[in-house]
Amino acid sequence: MAAVRVLLDTFAQIFRSLWAHKLRSFLTMFGIAWGVGSLLLLVGLGEGFRSGNMRETEEYGKDIMFIFPGRAPAVAGNMSSGRNYLLTYQDYTDIRKEAPHVRNAVPILARTDIHTVSDFATANGEIVGSEPQYSDIRFLPVNQGRWLNWQDETQRRNVIVLGDELTKNLFPGRPAVGATILLNGINFEVVGTVKRVGRGDDNSTNIRGYIPFRVMATFFPLKGEGHENSISFINYQPRVRSENLLATEEVHKVIARNHGFDYHDKDAFEGWDTIEQSKMVGTIFDAMNVFLGSVGLVTLALGAIGVINIMLVAVSERTREIGLRKALGATNRSILFQFFLEGIILTLGSGLIGMGFAAALMALLDTVQGPGGFDPPRLVPMSAMIAIGSLTVAGVVAGLYPARKAALLQPVEALRAE
Repeated sequence: MAAVRVLLDTFAQIFRSLWAHKLRSFLTMFGIAWGVGSLLLLVGLGEGFRSGNMRETEEYGKDIMFIFPGRAPAVAGNMSSGRNYLLTYQDYTDIRKEAPHVRNAVPILARTDIHTVSDFATANGEIVGSEPQYSDIRFLPVNQGRWLNWQDETQRRNVIVLGDELTKNLFPGRPAVGATILLNGINFEVVGTVKRVGRGDDNSTNIRGYIPFRVMATFFPLKGEGHENSISFINYQPRVRSENLLATEEVHKVIARNHGFDYHDKDAFEGWDTIEQSKMVGTIFDAMNVFLGSVGLVTLALGAIGVINIMLVAVSERTREIGLRKALGATNRSILFQFFLEGIILTLGSGLIGMGFAAALMALLDTVQGPGGFDPPRLVPMSAMIAIGSLTVAGVVAGLYPARKAALLQPVEALRAE
């Protein structure tokens, strides 16, 4: 009971001392709170950018890779002597047979000049011919009806699945599934619609219509000289995420052999590897987090230095008080404990205030819709742990040194002080 009373008396003395110097205490605590809040907010902003970029990439499809038509050099490494080449359905079938590190692939035919008409409206969009596995590679969640199947493909059925924006344009406020539309005057039955994908101005996926690949190749092949049996591009996925470079090399070998050039010539290929892109973006964001975290830690360190300075000033100001207490029987341990506890309260208390403010601000921002590629900042547990650890160290340093200095004062010398 006596120990509890002593502890309560110690806390009372600490808070009386802090209250006696309100402005100084407030400014000191503000510096620590600002440092902690800055650390958490800056790292949280970086994490918001990271998660937004990952979300935006995954809306194209998970672990998705592209290969497009390219330009093959007549002389290795000399692109000015090159010739354009187009991808073909044979390229796709060879990739399926000869690339063991490719888990899935799909040929794509796409055109934006097909006239699309319903009973209610005319719309401009992109018509895509694909095989059914396209929905396994790309992110295309069905809203109503169904996706294309292999019966549609093998029987060459005139069926179509509409993207969200194309559905709204062709069937404003009306049911689309089961209705018929015209593509360049040819009847197609709407068998399904796709949920809205992405947000903001990125509307390319939502304005598309999807029909069986063979139907597209029959009625709407690519235009232009030498485009017979050609396709727009090929989507594929590696067997596992870590094998993306192996899958790319196998695809390049097939394309180079089929079109008569050396697969080592990287400039001859046009592609997009979302896995490699996400790795690069991740590296950038890791560096950003280190930089932003360092800025926050420096701010935090400056606040801790302020606490040490304030505690040293407090020791100097209260020299006579310390001498009187020691003359009346206070031990070095009790003096040490009081000043040590005062430093800990200043740092940890203000740090928790800063942490709470940062968490509240991030929770408020979480309700705000950010622009494309950016999610609201989020509290990162690791940065919170670093902040708590840094505060603990700062509190110990800020309290221990001034406290030791106070405890070592001799009562007679302290009472002589002005």
